[in-house]
Amino acid sequence: MKSFLTVLLILTSFAAMAQDAMAPHYKIYNTAKKAPATVDDIISSLDKADVLFFGEEHNDSTGHYLEALLFKKLTEKYPGKSALSLEMFQTDCQTVLNEYLAGLIREKNLITEGRAWNNYKDYRPMIEQAKATNTPVVAANAPTRYTNMVTRGGLVSLNQLSAQAKTWLAPLPIDTATGPYYEKFVNIMGGHSAMGNMKIYQSQNVWDATMGYNIAQFLKTHKDFKVMQVNGGFHSEEKLGTAAQLKKYSPKVRIVNIAAYADDGFDNPDWTKFEKMGDFIILTDPKLPKTF
Repeated sequence: MKSFLTVLLILTSFAAMAQDAMAPHYKIYNTAKKAPATVDDIISSLDKADVLFFGEEHNDSTGHYLEALLFKKLTEKYPGKSALSLEMFQTDCQTVLNEYLAGLIREKNLITEGRAWNNYKDYRPMIEQAKATNTPVVAANAPTRYTNMVTRGGLVSLNQLSAQAKTWLAPLPIDTATGPYYEKFVNIMGGHSAMGNMKIYQSQNVWDATMGYNIAQFLKTHKDFKVMQVNGGFHSEEKLGTAAQLKKYSPKVRIVNIAAYADDGFDNPDWTKFEKMGDFIILTDPKLPKTF
């Protein structure tokens, strides 16, 4: 017993040292207070919320470290009442994902048949935490082949799909109303002339609506669960995109959103850039290596 406790103490010390080693490379801020915050502050905010959005930069190594840490703490605080939802898996791969979480198939099958992203290693710690704790994972995103259809033929092209195929999308027709999200999308695309036509924006809305719908459907059948949704930052900044679509499908849902960025001023944020982006912002050291 004594030797076991010694090993446990050593492992705990290593884990603490790893966290301490990362601490100089990021800062968390509560945007309402414009003040520093902690991972535990974010978890505590879920006492009065249902969904935590983590808007990431896909290649930010520190952001991925913090995602895994947040999700681990979420499963510890809400055992049996937490879930993970991911942009990185598509709805028609839910069965494959479930089979892996249940221990029925190998990881290589999850990666190939579940069409995992090329940087799956960045999300693997969360998947393994979910597997170890019997925590559900929602494959939230729309199949790429269908968003490509919309980019080429517009939303009306989805009407040609079979009844089965439509179950992998948010209910049609999908709301693509213009407004702040549209203007933001146009700006990031380089202006109206660069964007060409509405079809690209429509395909973006198919992603957002499908992710929002799947989170809403999960919450309908899992009362009092806390869901952590991970997606690219644009999908949830300012609680637009996927977050706004979720509110359409579940008007009473309570959302906390995190926006994470690699930024040279992570010790001293430019609030004119970040104050509206999330309830919390995480600024990370851009000098650390990217994951790809």
